[in-house]
Parts: sequence; structure tokens; C-alpha cells
Amino acid sequence: MTADFKPVSSSKVSISELMLPSHTNFSGKIHGGYILLLLDQIAFACASKFSGNYCVTASVDTVNFLKPIEVGELVTMKASVNYVGRSSMIVGIRVESENIQTGAVKHCNSSYFTMVAKDKEGKSVPVPGLILSSLDEVRRFRKCIKQIETKKEIEEHAKITSVNSIEDLASLDKYNVLLEIG
Repeated sequence: MTADFKPVSSSKVSISELMLPSHTNFSGKIHGGYILLLLDQIAFACASKFSGNYCVTASVDTVNFLKPIEVGELVTMKASVNYVGRSSMIVGIRVESENIQTGAVKHCNSSYFTMVAKDKEGKSVPVPGLILSSLDEVRRFRKCIKQIETKKEIEEHAKITSVNSIEDLASLDKYNVLLEIG
């Protein structure tokens, strides 16, 4: 192994936290915004550990809230670098919550954050290459490539989307909107 490449395992970070009543939303479940805060923290720790540099969040690519988290459950977040570019990394995060009385564990959230390594002057710096050591790591890497391609397609589509005619406006009639353009 050279210093220019690091295994996925060198990026792995996990945190656990007991969910308190102060973390709840108006329905009594753990507030999604609080989970986002923790997700950003673990993404930072994971990317910084892997790159050896301070890292910033470039984008939150996916946050899927799958199941609600209850007060009193122990939340565990597991993160790893799934993809590297020149200065960027995609960090995958799995969130599980455990009922500490029954031991029941549920998968509550899956998220992907794009992080960028920075130097002391705030300029982007190269990150090590990624050593993929299992087919699961290859699958995650390839999923990130597809995610990047899809993101680029959406950005290109947004550039060309415009309203050029009455037909463009009429095509909106199948949606739950009322046009009141003056």
C-alpha cells in the first residue's frame, strides 16, 4: 500500500447517542433537523479522518428518513468514504436506532454527503485514492458514480428548462397547480 491510497476501512467512523426529550419535534419523535446535525458531524469526522485535512460539506446528496426515532432510543451512525474524486469524497452514512430495553434495532436513515478537503488557506487539496477491498465497497463506489452522473444530468436539464410557449404552460394541467400569470 502506498501513501497515495487508503482503504475504505481507514475512513470508518461510528457515533452513538441516546435520544432525549429535548431532541423531539411537535409529534414527539426525534426531530429530523437534529439527525441532520449529527449526520453533518459524522460526515466531517469521516472525511477529515480519511483525507487528513479539514473538510467542508459541499452538498447533502441524499437523506432518506426511513423510520421515526423515538425518545430513549440509542442512535448509532456508521460512516465511510464510498467514493473519492480529486479533492472531494462521498461519505455514506447508515443510521440505526436501538430500543435499549428490548434490543430491537431498526434502520432509520441512509444518507450521502459530498465533502471537500481544504488546506489552511481554504483551498481545495487532493485526497488519497481509495482502495476497494470487497465487492460491497465496489458496489458502493459504482453507486456513487451513478449518483454523480444523475446529478450532472439534473443540472444540465435545469439549464435548458424554460417556458417558451403556451404549449409549455398547457403541459402543466396534469399537475395540482393553478396558473394565474398576469
